[in-house]
Amino acid sequence: MIKSRITLKQLEAFVFVVDTGTFRAAATMLGTTQPNISARIAALESALDVPLLLRNAGSIRLTEKGAALLARARDVVWAGEALLEEADRRDLIEERLRLGVTELVACTWLQDFLRLLKEAYPRVRVELQVDLSTVIDTRLMAGELDLTLQSGPFATRLDGTLLLGSEPYCWVAEPKQAAAIGCAPAMADIFAHPVLTHAQHTQAGHALHHMAETRGLNVSQIVHSSALSACVPMVCEGLGIALLPERLVQDELRSGVLHGLNSDWLPEPLTFYARYHAARAPRFVRQAAEFAQGAMEGRSPEHHKNLSPQQN
Repeated sequence: MIKSRITLKQLEAFVFVVDTGTFRAAATMLGTTQPNISARIAALESALDVPLLLRNAGSIRLTEKGAALLARARDVVWAGEALLEEADRRDLIEERLRLGVTELVACTWLQDFLRLLKEAYPRVRVELQVDLSTVIDTRLMAGELDLTLQSGPFATRLDGTLLLGSEPYCWVAEPKQAAAIGCAPAMADIFAHPVLTHAQHTQAGHALHHMAETRGLNVSQIVHSSALSACVPMVCEGLGIALLPERLVQDELRSGVLHGLNSDWLPEPLTFYARYHAARAPRFVRQAAEFAQGAMEGRSPEHHKNLSPQQN
């Protein structure tokens, strides 16, 4: 029996220092101070009678034995979380989730996702960043985010990648403008008006420019916005014809504020994924990724309540 020689707090400190890269970052993640983290690591090394980390000029790296013990330490930390889940006491899991999402997620199903997460893990605090997919992916790879809900493709493969679903695009216009241009306009007719869409360096932005150049259309008609949500009131005011993800304007289409246009070209749908570092992510992060899948698909909170811990 290890009795009180080794504690979960010591093992947590060891795992988080390695994952975050510094004692200070680990202290921030665990809600304590840098001296406390140093003391926990020192106590763990003393109990095991083996150095785990080499400290050089502000940087750290694992010793050979530390590298061998890291996976075991992580297993123990995860086992503590699994015990609370098995006991139906997820309310005792007090953690922080650094979450990165794209604007489309933030404007559509993010609230459903946060509701599912809150009901399952009431003491998990969410720190949210909304940005372009490339930006949040860079932060994820740097270890500055725990989970991202974003569109592909990605420059770097990651084991913790869960397919969420796809979001098709549509052409929309204000009703009078739609009546004037016709329900099935040619691309040349659309490009006779300002074309409102999102940022140029997005996947759809590149595809739109390529299509326009291939067909000899005036690319200067394309009006890019770094904020997708800003395009919606603009097209509602008749300031142009918009190419937007369908889910973003579904309420306006349903109410008749905007009319959809049939066309012979649309970009490929946006494909969304939940991404996290599978090798080091706590159980609740992996569960949050599955909640995201349910939120995007529109599954109810009751669906997740009825799942057993094994199914979850």
